[in-house]
Amino acid sequence: MERNSAGECARYSEEDRARQGADLRCCVYKERAILGERVQIAMGRTDDGQHVIEVIEIACDECPAAGYEVTDSCRGCLAHRCEDVCKRGAISFDHNHVAHIDKTKCVECGQCAKVCPFAAIANRKRPCQNACKIKAISMDENKAAKIDYEKCISCGACVYQCPFGAITDRSYILDVIDLLKESEGGKNTKVYAVVAPSISSQFTYAKLGQVITGLKELGFFTVVEAALGADMVALSESKELVEKGFLTSSCCPAFVKYIKSSFPELVPLVSHNPSPMTAIAKYIKEITPNAKVVFIGPCTAKKGEVQLEEVRPYVDAAMTFEELQALFDSRDIDITTLSEGVLDNASYFGRIFARSGGLSDSVKQALKEQGIEDFPLKAAVCDGIEACRTALLKKSKNLLDANFIEGMACMGGCINGAGCLTHGEKNKAEVDKYGMEAYEKTITEAVSVLK
Repeated sequence: MERNSAGECARYSEEDRARQGADLRCCVYKERAILGERVQIAMGRTDDGQHVIEVIEIACDECPAAGYEVTDSCRGCLAHRCEDVCKRGAISFDHNHVAHIDKTKCVECGQCAKVCPFAAIANRKRPCQNACKIKAISMDENKAAKIDYEKCISCGACVYQCPFGAITDRSYILDVIDLLKESEGGKNTKVYAVVAPSISSQFTYAKLGQVITGLKELGFFTVVEAALGADMVALSESKELVEKGFLTSSCCPAFVKYIKSSFPELVPLVSHNPSPMTAIAKYIKEITPNAKVVFIGPCTAKKGEVQLEEVRPYVDAAMTFEELQALFDSRDIDITTLSEGVLDNASYFGRIFARSGGLSDSVKQALKEQGIEDFPLKAAVCDGIEACRTALLKKSKNLLDANFIEGMACMGGCINGAGCLTHGEKNKAEVDKYGMEAYEKTITEAVSVLK
């Protein structure tokens, strides 16, 4: 049997696949091995037992080797600028003057691509590498993806973009199932579902109220909006901002982790307020001694946040909207046939935390409601981790014209989290529409029920 450089089976023909009983891979044996790895991660069992994002190395073998390549657009021009600019002598030409790159000499500097007048030299980065804007992914000696966990912020961008499912997020769905079983319908413990406000853009095939009823059908005692925690955070964070004069937000765990790993000197500027998830979970645990809290949202980084020492006492598990759908499917619950439950905890401003700019709007409103009119909020709204990096870099050099950084690791905000059910561009209008249902309620009024 032929083997490729990674030691895996070489590509088989369609007849070979059919003969081996394989649908997607070279042989049924490899498919079984990959399935076994997936089951282990789905059960929360991994080699290291701590990292949220994992590479299934045996599944990572279908992408072409990354790097600069000469495409068919090469016209064999006489200028040979690519050759002139290459300091490693990695470029040569055949008898037709077509350029070729010697991979043993190339150091991926990209200078040849910059000077080519036909844009004939392309950088064939793998989808996971393109997705990871903080450069935490490289290739190991077998050309499989390798994650640098010192840099990784668990945003899940690589998980979402990998076309072969070779990178995945660790699942805690069995923990959730155990919590629901142990609850026995609320007799022993009360399991609260804390849902992220981005839920409004997820289950597009059903009504939000039917999703709420579906959660109770699964055995959750009740459903609470994480947006109510966002209202709590907006009020306290606005006070902290006035007191300190400058803050970065603390709501996005991937953004906070990025500051800690790449801009450690700015850590003192991160808001001391917990995330909305932690804030509302802490309140639930205080008023209900036997409560268990499960966070449900689009964010893989939340799974890492739950493991933090300061969060672990309040949130028992976190899962994504994808995993929630899996639970519905496992119980044969068709939520479209259910009656509509009610979700009415938070204000408009708490709900719009789900999209980029919503947090800043909420802090501005909180300042207004608390009568702090003389503090000029100047927010740097960072849409995606690259924008976060730019703002943090400017702040580190005292060049940022702002006193508040709203950091969202995902483009568009939480509505584009890696654990979303829907693919393609997310419409923030759905979040705003959901928020408008509570527009008459102020942040102060929403939080007042907690007292």
